[in-house]
Parts: sequence; structure tokens; C-alpha cells
Amino acid sequence: MLTDRIKTSILIGSLLGIICILGAGYRTGFAGNWISLWALWYNRFLMGVVIGLVTNNKRHVAIIRGAILGLLVSFAYYFTTGFADVVSFLAGGIYGIIIDYLASRHQWITAKFKDMISRNNKIST
Repeated sequence: MLTDRIKTSILIGSLLGIICILGAGYRTGFAGNWISLWALWYNRFLMGVVIGLVTNNKRHVAIIRGAILGLLVSFAYYFTTGFADVVSFLAGGIYGIIIDYLASRHQWITAKFKDMISRNNKIST
């Protein structure tokens, strides 16, 4: 089942993947690098999936957890570049923090909103 956290994480990861494509394309050139750029986007998409699957929604650990998961997922791309693209690897840690924090925050807001609606329904009935 796709929870709000997973949906949010995948969306944010996909959007950050587009930003990565633009940055990497600017650094290395777009011509002839489409497979590498697609792999970079797919890596950020997978980062969103992995972070979204974490069920712990404690926002105060999202920074550390996001950095660790972001770097772990980014290591796959970094390894395939022959350890040459350090910028994309380190950006993965930052993007992991962004994805985890926003997904945790979105999940918290959604839970509060659902709780508020259920309280209002109980009061009115």
C-alpha cells in the first residue's frame, strides 16, 4: 500500500533527480551522457522509495537517517562512476536529508489533520 510518506518521498526524490540531471548535465555536458543522467535520476527516485519505506516518522532523527540512507543509496551511483563523481555522491546525502525531513513533516501534518477531522466527526455525531 502506498502511504502518504511513500508518495511524498517518491515525488520529492523524482523532483530532486531532475535537479541532479540539470546539475550533472551542466558539469559534464548533456550530449552523449543520457544513460548516466538517467541513472542519476533513477538513483534519486530509488532514494525516495527507500526513505519512504522507513516507517519511523520522528522528525528529530530525519536529518541523520536521511543523510545515512541518502549516502548509502548514492554509493551505488558513485561506485559505477569509478568513484569519480564525488559531487553527486555528497549531494545524495543532502538530498536524503531533504527527502526524509519533508516526508516526515508531511506525514506528521497529515496525521494531525486526520486526527482533527476524526475528533470533529465524533463531536458532531
